[in-house]
This record gives sequence, structure tokens and C-alpha cells, in this order.
Amino acid sequence: MHLLTLALIVFVLLAVIRAYLRSPTTIGARGERRVNKVLHRKLPSREYAFCHDVTLPTALGPTQIDHIVVSKYGIFVIETKNYSGWIFGDAKSAQWTQVIYRNKNRFQNPLRQNFKHTKAAESFLSLSPRYVHSVVVFVGKAKFKTDLPSNVVHLSELCPYIRAHRDLLLSTNRVREIAMILTEHKEGRTVRREPTLTVSPDQPLCPRCGQHMILRKARKGKSEGSEFWGCSRFPRCRGIRQIYSSNNPSSTVDA
Repeated sequence: MHLLTLALIVFVLLAVIRAYLRSPTTIGARGERRVNKVLHRKLPSREYAFCHDVTLPTALGPTQIDHIVVSKYGIFVIETKNYSGWIFGDAKSAQWTQVIYRNKNRFQNPLRQNFKHTKAAESFLSLSPRYVHSVVVFVGKAKFKTDLPSNVVHLSELCPYIRAHRDLLLSTNRVREIAMILTEHKEGRTVRREPTLTVSPDQPLCPRCGQHMILRKARKGKSEGSEFWGCSRFPRCRGIRQIYSSNNPSSTVDA
């Protein structure tokens, strides 16, 4: 009787472990970790900053983004799919199909899913669509059986796709600023860890919170177009420092 009870306990534990390992959440997390490693290994940190598990606000509530790569070539918003089997779909369909032997599984078009993420990034960072690139990466042994857009790639194609974008869109300061803002929104929490890009030692510290400051330009008022130092934690912190020069006279700047 004792051996039978022990065998039953072992059977239940194995069943629970098996169910956990096969759950969509676990499979998805495994895929995201693989993408994370590839990005850090194959994209140089001097050009790219990486933010993972970022939660941004939208009108319909917060949305979680798997990976965001920030660079002077734009912002790459990445949706990860850890799928195997044959994949059928196109850019316009509401759903795509996964086929494994005779089993068919329909899932939401990941391009539509990532569209919400790119719009959240555009709105939150005050960027136009041309600065934000949507990318869907399939991790695993998935095989595309229909022609898919160029921004739907396998894991081995992800970094070459990102590196192929060479048009300069953002300044180094703006890249650093965006990376800091997104790092603070990792999983919706304030994170004190510095982003991958280094901070120049000649940048002043915020008089309010002590964080590094970013060179900005006033967008309105009498000082429109003039430069000033703004806190890297903006909009959480609105600390500023004036820059005094003959071309940039002292004035009150709305940060």
C-alpha cells in the first residue's frame, strides 16, 4: 500500500511538471529568453540598447512588449512566437494557422498583435511611425508555408534584419533618453538599472532626483528651439538645468 501511494504521488508530480513545461506561458518565456540572448550576443551594445518585458500604457489598459531594441536607426518592437510545425498566414488575415501533422491550431495574426505594441511605443515616446519598426520573430522549428512579410523572421534572421536598417533617425542623446525611459517601465515597475548604453561623465545630475540629465530642446514658448538639460526620468521627474550662452539666453523653459 505504501509503495502504491508513493507511485501515485510520483505520477502526479510528473504530470504536473509535464503540464508546466508544455504550458503556453512556459514555452513563450523560453522563446523570449532565447531572443534575449541572441540580441545581446549579436548586436553591439555601443549601437543598440535592449529593453525586455516592457509594459506601456494604452487607452485600453497596459500592454506588455517582449523586446524593444533602441538605436539611432529607430526603435525595433519585437513580438516573439515559440512555435513549431508549418505556419500559414499573410499580413491581412486576422488569424494564422499552425499545422503539426493532422492537427491545426489557429492563433492571432502576430503582426496585428504587434501593431498595438508599436502604436503604444509611438504614443508613449512621442514618435512618428517612421521611427518605430515592427518585427515578429519565430523561435523553434516553425516552417513558413506561405509568403510572409519581410519583418516576419526566424531567430537566425532577426539580427541581420535589424542591422539592415541603416538610415539615421535618432540622435545619440535621444537614443539614451528613450532607453532610460523604457528601462524604467520594465514589467511596469521602476527599475534603477542603467540601460546598456553608457552615460557620458560630463552630463549634469538632476537637481531634483540626482539622476543623469539629457540634452533637450524647448518645443514651445519664448525659448522654443533653445537647448536645456532635462531629467532622464521625464515625465516622472521634471527637473531641468538651464544652458546659458549668447545663442541660448536665460529664460524659463517648460520641460
